[in-house]
Amino acid sequence: MRQCVGCREMKPKRELIRVVRSPEGAVSLDFRGKLPGRGAYVCPDGACLAKARKSRALERAFGVPLPDEVYEALEAQMKEVPADGQ
Repeated sequence: MRQCVGCREMKPKRELIRVVRSPEGAVSLDFRGKLPGRGAYVCPDGACLAKARKSRALERAFGVPLPDEVYEALEAQMKEVPADGQ
């Protein structure tokens, strides 16, 4: 079980998308959960990502400020991927 940083609900790991900050500092979505780096989880819903952005939950999870471009890129990545995450 993992907690979504947007809605704060506990859900099975497979139902969430991992947002990862790589050792180099790049932030991206990790649909398979295998990328190295610090991870935080968010529901596969744009509303949860918007809540996480408003509350700065990802910034707290990663310990660094995130520019708006990062959130926009995450939203674009989320829209590109089918609902099953494949």
